[in-house]
Amino acid sequence: MRAIDLSAATWRKSSYSNPDGGECVEVADNLPLVPVRDSKDPARGTLVFEAPAWARFIDEVKARHT
Repeated sequence: MRAIDLSAATWRKSSYSNPDGGECVEVADNLPLVPVRDSKDPARGTLVFEAPAWARFIDEVKARHT
């Protein structure tokens, strides 16, 4: 697997994250892969998903919370 440069990534918090600062997930958009990290500890690392896998995950989350 090749490395992905995230130095210029623009991160956004998930709309499902706790607004009080807990349980926060951040995602960077407009990249060939979808990087995801814990906003409380971004230095801990990033998970990277292929776009179709991430889209299926989001669809499942939305289906369970509607």
